[in-house]
Amino acid sequence: MDAQAVPPDNCPALVLNADFRPLSYYPLSLWSWQDAIKAVFLDRVNIVSNYDKVVHSPTLEMKLPSVVSLKDYIKPARWPAFTRFNVFLRDKFSCQYCGATDELTFDHVVPRSKGGQTTWDNVVAACSPCNLAKGGKMPREARMWPAQKPFRPTVYELHSNGRLFPPNYLHQSWQDYLYWDTELEP
Repeated sequence: MDAQAVPPDNCPALVLNADFRPLSYYPLSLWSWQDAIKAVFLDRVNIVSNYDKVVHSPTLEMKLPSVVSLKDYIKPARWPAFTRFNVFLRDKFSCQYCGATDELTFDHVVPRSKGGQTTWDNVVAACSPCNLAKGGKMPREARMWPAQKPFRPTVYELHSNGRLFPPNYLHQSWQDYLYWDTELEP
């Protein structure tokens, strides 16, 4: 085999569902090279594409998988979990009051002190200065209204937003399965 025998640390494998769509766009569904090889030997995935790098054991030499597809289809959840990350992703990583992208926090539109719940319909991303300025006030009292009314997104909506934020590293072999308009690494 004439592939490069170099340390494989920076060779993650893109994980596709059995329908050849990524399991997740943001965060991008990636496995370490070790997990990808383990899944190959457990016959849980098909290798779709390889890196030009190899790993060796005493009895085997193998190219590292760059794209794998699951053999069994995993039905995606329709509704995502309510997490801080998913709220930020829904709100496109920007403060819903001023548009800032730094120092993001949760803001309860109806403050908890006034009966507001920690739910999709009452929480927005807010930068620290806006969150402090609003404090425990209602939007009308603070004269601060979110740019977008909070809502419970679908997994599809989060995936769509995730495509707006491509990861720092995209390998060329992933190009046919991802939909970012950026230059891909060779």
